[in-house]
Amino acid sequence: MTAPIRILLVDDHPVVRSGIRAMLAGQSGFELVGEAATGEEGVEAARRLTPDVVLMDLRLGAGIHGSEATRQIVALGGPRVLVLTTFDTDADILAAIEAGATGYLLKDAPSDDLHAAIRSAATGASALAPSVASRLLGRVRNPDATLSPRELEVLGHVAAGLSNRQISKRIFLSETTVKTHLVHIYAKLGVDSRTAAVAAATRKGLIRPP
Repeated sequence: MTAPIRILLVDDHPVVRSGIRAMLAGQSGFELVGEAATGEEGVEAARRLTPDVVLMDLRLGAGIHGSEATRQIVALGGPRVLVLTTFDTDADILAAIEAGATGYLLKDAPSDDLHAAIRSAATGASALAPSVASRLLGRVRNPDATLSPRELEVLGHVAAGLSNRQISKRIFLSETTVKTHLVHIYAKLGVDSRTAAVAAATRKGLIRPP
């Protein structure tokens, strides 16, 4: 008899955890071995429980972001991380994929899709929501028109109201380098100001609304 897939659920909303728990209940081959409400708790639980698959939200309130928790869990060398979130911006997707997530699914996915994604993740195969897959494919097909992860990071800080000097201190770059990134961002988005860049990127779904 095949051993069940051991699952750890990391989400800061009890109602959401309850809903996902219900989606997993009664599914043969799945075993929910633990839950965590913060990124730090998730990393500790993954180390202690050694699950096969971690279902990871990205926005976890206070503490580390889901993508950072993903990076730390992947570094353990065992669990696969399947991101399960409501966010599908380029910034969120790239941060999670670069952190080592095996898959990326949205919370409105049907239960059958979630079950299939968990099984895929357990084998190390990628599982991507259609909207996520199309975004990544678009970046591959038209790389010159897409913002790099660093450009998305800079623009996210611009959207949060940080000045160039504050951004440079936050991400350890010179102000000149920050300005260079902004020039490239403006060119790619076809805009000529910080406000217009944030508006255009938000409209395109590259960053979350400020």
